[in-house]
Amino acid sequence: MCIRWRRGWASMASHTATGRSATRGFTLIELLVVLAIVSLLLTLAVPRYFHSLERAKESVLRENLQITRSAIDKFYADTGRYPASLDELVEKRYLRSLPLDPILESASSWTFSQADTEQGSGIYDLHSTAPGSTSEGQAYTAF
Repeated sequence: MCIRWRRGWASMASHTATGRSATRGFTLIELLVVLAIVSLLLTLAVPRYFHSLERAKESVLRENLQITRSAIDKFYADTGRYPASLDELVEKRYLRSLPLDPILESASSWTFSQADTEQGSGIYDLHSTAPGSTSEGQAYTAF
């Protein structure tokens, strides 16, 4: 009698309390539910991520333009003339490197405003050549 009970108990050990077999893993329904939840979370998070990337690029563009314009003004204050190129600002160490346009991801895509003064001409101002506009509706070329 004990042997039968032990055999019965031994055979019962591979089953759960509900009677299903105790195999490890997930069912297809459980995996589909998890994938649906993950995809729902991604549809909420991804647009915000890309929007924050665009706003970060706009901030970097504004900062690069402000720093470069300040370097041009300092160069003019020191030498009494405007620089002939941005490379001259780098050579004289007013800038560490050429400013990068983060929208176009290029350091050579700037539009320059030339200054005509009695000391000669040179770069007075610079603007981005990126097409499009910011999230506030201002054109990149108007920065």
